[in-house]
Amino acid sequence: MFDDRDEIDRRLLDAYQHDFPLTPVPFAKIGEDLGLPSSEVLTRYRNLLREGLITRIGVVLAPNSLGASTLAAMTVPPEDLERVAARVSADPAVSHNYARESDRPGHPNLWFVVTTGDEAALDAALMRIEAAVELTVRDLRLLEPFHLDLGFSLEGRKAEARRRTQGPDLAVVESLDRPLAAAMEDGLPLVDRPFLALGQGLGLTEAKVLSRLETLKRAHVVRRLGVIVRHRKLGYRANAMCVWNVAHDAMASAIGRQLADEEGVTLCYRRRRAADWPYNLYCMVHALSREEALPVIARLDAVVGPAAEDRAVLFSTKCFKQTGARLSPNGRMAA
Repeated sequence: MFDDRDEIDRRLLDAYQHDFPLTPVPFAKIGEDLGLPSSEVLTRYRNLLREGLITRIGVVLAPNSLGASTLAAMTVPPEDLERVAARVSADPAVSHNYARESDRPGHPNLWFVVTTGDEAALDAALMRIEAAVELTVRDLRLLEPFHLDLGFSLEGRKAEARRRTQGPDLAVVESLDRPLAAAMEDGLPLVDRPFLALGQGLGLTEAKVLSRLETLKRAHVVRRLGVIVRHRKLGYRANAMCVWNVAHDAMASAIGRQLADEEGVTLCYRRRRAADWPYNLYCMVHALSREEALPVIARLDAVVGPAAEDRAVLFSTKCFKQTGARLSPNGRMAA
């Protein structure tokens, strides 16, 4: 648990979720910030990775910028949930897979994210999963993002001014960016010069790797470069997906922009409806307890108000899988 860590580990987990140093020797820069040798910084990050408190130090990409992705959901008989979840998690295109309980019977109870290199591969992955489990998969494609962050302030500091999600400028993307993103799927190498090591595997100079990552950050193709934590292991176990059925998409967009500015919201977006799932506006609330989450949800409901014909709240109950996105069938994106 986060509370059991010493002050240095706490800062390593908390302070570098955003804006990890884009320098040739980032761990030396972090050591300079904290008064530590770079060797100790590396040892501590290796330990945090081994203990499962972080998944990697890497990039979070804007959805559908260097690949294609969707949120998918299934209704699984409770007695078959573990088996089906294992089959879903086994697919390399699945990066996140959660069981969720609803405040309404009959709602989907297995939710997962599928990411591939392109739309055709995404459609094929969904068909593959559906055939493997013999259950209907709801494909809930992203239509409009309002806030996508998923950084967690672990020290309880006051939230910084929120920035609404800006769409990625795909005009800056070069052919080498796709294999670069694929090489970072498992995170940066935990060595003194990680960008040099990354570039050597791709035939790129260290300077070129740093330049491309800086460009992709400025263009919002890379949404975040930094420490990716396992939030449940750090105490964020009351994680609610709040969904509303707003009849008019223009109104849903206007409300989504309002919700994105609300403290306590970690994700906010508009998604495609399914035939038996009419909800189009989504917010994620990550909290330490349900008691902490419920007032946030009530505040969001008040913002949406009568514009919603219906709403539901689905708390996650089990994490079956949480990894970085895999952008090709074998876990690597082709150049």
